[in-house]
Amino acid sequence: MAYRLGVDVGGTFTDLLLLDEQSGAFWRHKTLSTPHDSSEGILTGVEAVCATAGIAPGAVRTFLHGTTVATNAMLEGKGARVGLVTTEGYRQILQIARSYVPGGLAGWIVWPKPEPLAALEDTVEVRGRMDAQGDEVRPVDDTDIRAGLEKLKAQGVTALTVSLINAYLNGAHERRVAEIAREVMPDIPISLSHEVLPEMQEYERTLTTVANAAVRPVVGRYVHNLRGRLRDAGVAGTLSLLRSDGGLMSSEKAEEHPVSLLMSGPAGGVTGALWVGRHAGLNNILTLDVGGTSTDVALIENLEPRRVRTTEVGHLSVRASSLDVKTVGAGGGSIAYVPELTGALRVGPQSAGAAPGPVAYGRGGTLPTVTDANVVLGYLPEALLGGTFKLDRDGARAAVQTIADALGIGLFEAARGIIDIVNENMFGALRMISVQQGYDPRDFALMGFGGAGPLHVNAVARLMGSWPAVAPVSPGVLCALGDATTRMRTETARSFSRRFADTQEAEVLALLDEMAAQTRAELTAEGIDDAAVTSLFEIDVRYEGQAFEVPLAIDADTLRRDGLAGITRRFDEEHRRLFTFNMDTAHELVNLRAVAMGPPLALPAPEIPAGDGNPSAAKLRDHELWMDGRAQPAVIYDRARLRAGDVIPGPAIIVELDSTTLIETGHAGRVDHVGNILINPA
Repeated sequence: MAYRLGVDVGGTFTDLLLLDEQSGAFWRHKTLSTPHDSSEGILTGVEAVCATAGIAPGAVRTFLHGTTVATNAMLEGKGARVGLVTTEGYRQILQIARSYVPGGLAGWIVWPKPEPLAALEDTVEVRGRMDAQGDEVRPVDDTDIRAGLEKLKAQGVTALTVSLINAYLNGAHERRVAEIAREVMPDIPISLSHEVLPEMQEYERTLTTVANAAVRPVVGRYVHNLRGRLRDAGVAGTLSLLRSDGGLMSSEKAEEHPVSLLMSGPAGGVTGALWVGRHAGLNNILTLDVGGTSTDVALIENLEPRRVRTTEVGHLSVRASSLDVKTVGAGGGSIAYVPELTGALRVGPQSAGAAPGPVAYGRGGTLPTVTDANVVLGYLPEALLGGTFKLDRDGARAAVQTIADALGIGLFEAARGIIDIVNENMFGALRMISVQQGYDPRDFALMGFGGAGPLHVNAVARLMGSWPAVAPVSPGVLCALGDATTRMRTETARSFSRRFADTQEAEVLALLDEMAAQTRAELTAEGIDDAAVTSLFEIDVRYEGQAFEVPLAIDADTLRRDGLAGITRRFDEEHRRLFTFNMDTAHELVNLRAVAMGPPLALPAPEIPAGDGNPSAAKLRDHELWMDGRAQPAVIYDRARLRAGDVIPGPAIIVELDSTTLIETGHAGRVDHVGNILINPA
């Protein structure tokens, strides 16, 4: 028997999903995260889920993991002290940066310019230069390089970045600096810009490579420790990590290229939603991943998630492929408060996290949260995690009463106010990835997952007009399901700055073939059969004179059939959709990218027994909850006992091990053939 184990570490809970690759049977488990050392919570969960399935940890052949270690290191400023080697005359490249200032009009007046990841005192210049064609203009000087590296070593840098002018065309000078660096500082990880990001635009290439160097020691330690602890626990299979773009990479590659992990955590939910959508017949999906600390939203069109070429973490915009996920500080642990200055209710982005957590968790929390409001309203009526996690209802009421007193309103009105505000925050994030990108949300289903997603998905779908609202199977561990069901992926890029009129199709095809061979070789080195590898391509196009390009996915056959003219037509269509206009200027081909993907997991979604449409066999008890400004009778159902075709009229609550689904008044949920709950207006 072969088993795959998907593990997703969130701010509050660590989710695990164990899959039997032959039968499709699965076991799930949630355990509290251990922020001081994530591997502790992971090992606790591994032992528990394997015990539930009745297998030894050694039976796990593939361990797949989405992690926020790289993200947190960047956000918390806990990355390495990075030394930067640049070309003579480019020492201030990170200080000059891009002249883009966030915020509205006059935002620059109050914008504190962020500290670069590599300080000016830790930046050295070296002589030597390549021209814009990649030809050597002036050779590097070994003595000069050694002097600069000795200075950085004396200053105590713990990671090194080498980013030289035009190195994306010819990396010979960077490789020479690295050879000397391995002699001068043999224990320090080295990141070379022509390996991390072989694209033009010196600032983006340098920033991305510095970001890679900053998180390398942190990610390296984490991955090395986790691998060791898994081995000690008897897990002898391969360890792979989820990339920001929704693919997998080996743990060894992750140690060298951690910049590809910056959006690893949120990517798991999108890949899980893809798997659910494929089996439920849903092609267009908006995802609503509500955790304890934050909510992540993304858009999937025709079962293809939107990808972007920049990963934004805090104030940094790093050039690395990632799924287009937007995050808002709204989750089950988001804290509600009433500022004295305005006297108006606010929710988040501050969170109670895993420790102490919401008051209802009984772990020392004192501040009212979204979870506490859900408890007060009766939307969370049962103990969590199958009865093992008791809720402190009196504590939740007392906490929310402080908000009611501050606002001078009743307890239930205050609790519902907290829920309405957090729903509006989620609605705002969803508009950013749909309406603001030229998509009509009414053409999409809304899928709610994460521990609290199914509690809010009905209300948010009502705001969006996105139907059906979907509570997928195992919504609380869907990110772990995404980790477990995605496939290996790698990519490479090359700058190709030329007008279409001056470009030959044969030259583009030859370059794409060469890049495809390189990426395929990386996957075959991981033990994947070459015949099972799929190659895809992306081409970045812009109007001549523009500073921003639009990425277009393409395959070699389409390029041969439609030619470069077909690409320009597609670009014009996409540009009009994004920006509502086209230009008469020439088209410019900016970058080429080749993507190689391993085989997909041919895992069926197990069908559930068919029912007669009446969910009464799954009824646990009658219940009262607060909705639409009054107390209302509702029914609580056990999700494990629902059958395909069952129709559940609202208001109703459906409980399961890892999540709780709320169906509102005037709506009804229907159970599909694989167990998803599809909610529509009655």
